[in-house]
Amino acid sequence: MLDPRPMKRWSPAGLFVNVLLGCLLGCDEAPLKPVATDAGTAPAGLTAEQAARPVAKVGDHTITLGDFARALERMDQFDRLRYQSKERRRELLEEMIDVELLASEAKRTGIDKEPEAADALRIILRDSVLAEARKDLPTPAQLPDAEVRAYFEAHLEKFNEPERRRVAAIVMADKKEAAKVLKEALKIKSPAEWGELFAKHSLTAPPKTKGPTPPAELAGDLGIVGPPDDLRGASPKVPETVRAAAFTLKDVNQVDADLVESEGRQFIVRLNGVTPAHKRTLAESDRAIRVLLIQEKMAEREHALEDDLRKKYPVQVDEGALAGVKVPAGLDKLESGPTMAADGGK
Repeated sequence: MLDPRPMKRWSPAGLFVNVLLGCLLGCDEAPLKPVATDAGTAPAGLTAEQAARPVAKVGDHTITLGDFARALERMDQFDRLRYQSKERRRELLEEMIDVELLASEAKRTGIDKEPEAADALRIILRDSVLAEARKDLPTPAQLPDAEVRAYFEAHLEKFNEPERRRVAAIVMADKKEAAKVLKEALKIKSPAEWGELFAKHSLTAPPKTKGPTPPAELAGDLGIVGPPDDLRGASPKVPETVRAAAFTLKDVNQVDADLVESEGRQFIVRLNGVTPAHKRTLAESDRAIRVLLIQEKMAEREHALEDDLRKKYPVQVDEGALAGVKVPAGLDKLESGPTMAADGGK
């Protein structure tokens, strides 16, 4: 028969402290000498005395229960549930001991003095200071509805989705040959005919195989784009000239009567589909607005902090030295990489 009494439920904080106090009873059988600690820094609801309790000693360094608590605090609350048993807590402690051993060896060999180590430490310190500056910001769900609505009404243009068009193309190298294929393309009556023409002539057509072929209506598909004046409507697969041509066509399945040239290639452009413009409602935009507002608040905090720090620590820049920095050889050629890849090295 089931026990009718309600099951005891642990709060996350209560469970956290319970796990930590388990370490007092089981992580080390031989007591170690307590260490001095700041009473104001005890984590996870521990008393200063509990936080100072040594759990292990590695050389001259002591790992306290407070150190163990902070390691758990940095975890996701569900990950912490893994450390309720003495065995799992011992695994975590062994990981912390390994970190101390490796850190001690790094100091002995001077690795901690190398520029890379100093840079990594500065990044950790930066992230810690920024996290402290952001810690009392609300979550997206805690933002007042009025603030979300005010942002929506002040930025309506951001929530208007312009028309989107799906574009396909037969891509060729020779302009005269492309002109001949264009004449054939203008006469086609079905997606199947377009697919055959694409497979026969396009540089982008996949090699013929015995496996299944994609639907004819998707032959030469380059993806979806927005109007030429829409900054969010570009696509790396669609040259701007092709994008502009797509928005001159009136009907789905229509082929542009003119060849479109881009980077030495000839494009026979076809309109594969149209998604009408759409005005998003406040309900549709709510989550995105909340996330955006939190990001803006975080950025404001960070900029304010950086401004204050620049007043505390004067910054000087040697523009002459900066101008004389030499870019490593080869970096100036990186921009040509994607174009070559898109052409398959042809």
